[in-house]
Amino acid sequence: MGLEVPRELPQDHFCPWREEAEELKAEVGRIGGELDTLKGQMAALLRHVFGRKAEKLPPVAEELKARQDSPEKQRARAAAALQTRRARAARKADAAVEREVRHEVPAGDRHCPACGSEELKPLGEGRRTVVYEHVPAFFEKQVHVQEVLACTCGRGVVTAPAPPKVVDKGEYGPGLLAHVVVSKCADAMPLHRLAQRMERGGVPMSRSTLTDLFHQAASVARPLAAHLLGCIASSEVVWADETPLRVLDVKKTRRGYLWTFLTQTPQGEWLIGYRFSLGRAGKTPTDVLGGTTGALVVDGYTGYNAVTLPEGRTRVGCWAHLRRRFFEALPTAPQAREAMDLILELYRVEAQARDRGVVGTAAHRELRQESSAPILARLSTWLAAQAPRHPPKSPLGQALSYATRQWDALTRFVEDERLPLDNNRSEAALRKAALGRKNFLFVGHEAAGENLAGLYALVATCEANGVNPEAYLADVLLRVQTHPHSRIGELLPHEWKRRQTTDPPQAHLLPPP
Repeated sequence: MGLEVPRELPQDHFCPWREEAEELKAEVGRIGGELDTLKGQMAALLRHVFGRKAEKLPPVAEELKARQDSPEKQRARAAAALQTRRARAARKADAAVEREVRHEVPAGDRHCPACGSEELKPLGEGRRTVVYEHVPAFFEKQVHVQEVLACTCGRGVVTAPAPPKVVDKGEYGPGLLAHVVVSKCADAMPLHRLAQRMERGGVPMSRSTLTDLFHQAASVARPLAAHLLGCIASSEVVWADETPLRVLDVKKTRRGYLWTFLTQTPQGEWLIGYRFSLGRAGKTPTDVLGGTTGALVVDGYTGYNAVTLPEGRTRVGCWAHLRRRFFEALPTAPQAREAMDLILELYRVEAQARDRGVVGTAAHRELRQESSAPILARLSTWLAAQAPRHPPKSPLGQALSYATRQWDALTRFVEDERLPLDNNRSEAALRKAALGRKNFLFVGHEAAGENLAGLYALVATCEANGVNPEAYLADVLLRVQTHPHSRIGELLPHEWKRRQTTDPPQAHLLPPP
């Protein structure tokens, strides 16, 4: 039985009912938004505990496997694979010290299995088999004896020069200091664990002594780390990011931050710098990049506004951050998949540029304007249509809001071929720091954080450019103290690598006989 409303009653008679209905509708909408937020938080928690903690872009090759490659692409892919195999073989040939182990035929078998004759002669150079074996590393105690010559006149004495040392009157060589730095900065090994390993190797060592050696190396290398940051700041395109790093305090720890700033030289070499601070405010970006111009590739954190507004660097957004937000919204809003697919189309365009070999050229910019710009227009239309349909605090609502706020920064790559789509390079530069944070938990004080940042920079730049950081540090820790400051850039890892073809190796770097 339905309730019929008399038409002759005045409409104002039902206003209280309409107001109550509107209030109930608003309350339902609010509760629905809170429910979507809670569902998103629950999905994120479940993924954090039981599933993958981060969304990874699938390889473009998998996305394009349904499309038939042209013969030109197939030949290019085969040539690239051949070059990769040859490079890998060359690295294997130079990776380890080669030692030939001769295996002679036993005396009881030195006769012909056919006729029984014992007159056998070598057949060629023998059968060769390559076996990679582990020889335990060792430490040696070097006793340096300086020759002293005296003249027969009894007045003149000549003494051989003393061996070079990183620290005056120190008893630890540059190779050992380099090993300590690389073990902590590249291998994320706590110093107390390294001290135990050195004890097993026959070197009496304590954690406090290793800590002193680490900070002494940082003090010697500080001019190099500072010059490296200066080179990065003077570049046109800079990537930046930050991560927490605990600092020891009275009865507890407090939060500090490790910042990374990196760039790529015109020759394709990567320069990676770090800076430690006790806060996350914009002071650190200002200290490093203040007064410089160019582009800054970062996420949406407002701490970088100090160097991008009003007359600083041009801010460039990160599509990987945006896609990650849509990925987190998938459990409560399946329509977020459409946005992820459109973002994947942008990466497909970049893959085409790599296949054509035009990355960073005018042809790359033309390809972006031809292919990426229409994708951005479709995504912009989708964002405008979806924004009114989702509560602002829901996971998808937050992703839509982030995309709207960052739209100008996200789309600048279309007009500049030098700009990347994402900030993944700087995130990758912080992975070693994140691993170290899990192993050695915190730094002792602010100065220790600054020393760690400086050595992190040199080691990371070495690894990014194919330089052995242990050999590099063992060499430059001696050179930097006497090298002219006006030419300090010659000792940066990428420049040091170029000079290795002409400069002879140091005596302490040669393998033992």
